[in-house]
Amino acid sequence: MTEVISNVLQELLYKRYGAAAPAADGADNPTLEVLLRHRTVRNYLPGTVSESELRLILAAAQSASTSANFQFTSVVVVDDPVLRDRLSELAGGQQLIRDAAVFLVWIADWSRNVAIATEHGHTIEATSYLDSAISGIVDVTLSAQNAAVAAESLGYGITFVGALRNNIDAVIEALALPAWTFPVYGLAIGIPDPADPADIKPRYGQSVVVHRNTYTPPTAADVDDYLARINTYYREQELPADWVKNRLAGRISTKESLHGRQHIRRTFNNQGFELR
Repeated sequence: MTEVISNVLQELLYKRYGAAAPAADGADNPTLEVLLRHRTVRNYLPGTVSESELRLILAAAQSASTSANFQFTSVVVVDDPVLRDRLSELAGGQQLIRDAAVFLVWIADWSRNVAIATEHGHTIEATSYLDSAISGIVDVTLSAQNAAVAAESLGYGITFVGALRNNIDAVIEALALPAWTFPVYGLAIGIPDPADPADIKPRYGQSVVVHRNTYTPPTAADVDDYLARINTYYREQELPADWVKNRLAGRISTKESLHGRQHIRRTFNNQGFELR
């Protein structure tokens, strides 16, 4: 049995890294298989996630590490079809927000702790500094990733939806979010459509992202290896096959490529975060 699972893990590692994939070395671990099998699922079949499963997914989220146990995460479960339509529009018309069995919006939330502190007569000067906002975003991300892995372990597919930040002020209004909160992204969870061709997406090799003691820039060969693998992936998906031109440059070349997110600092300020 170990050999069979090891072969599965090795296949998944190969899809991530190509010929430079690390060896599974006989690992027999279903958690690793769930993590390595992750792919973005944008097409969902009709169906539901039961309330008991949703509670387990959210319990997994709340079980993530949290800075000083301050628990800076809130999550909005969006099951109102009209609100789903609105969020879909705000995220560039993404149909998956409408189709997913569950759609969650993850909120960096200082509001509870600010209220508790002020009610007990304490000042909140430190919340004005950038690290406070970072702490909230880190907490949210750890929680949301736990939820994603939990959902995938139950056989569901997931997609994170960062495009909610394109129209962040309208999202805040739609969800009636109070001061000291900030929506970071959405998470769609649902039954994957088997006709969806999306597969495990290649990543940079570990020689690029893993450093020992000090940082080492990637070699040209390492970068070329990744570009060859990711461009092959997009070609197989019948998508534009130049990752640098069609993906990277499209995201960083101009401020307009941020699609409205260039104004996020202003929204943080409006929500109470001074970001000093």
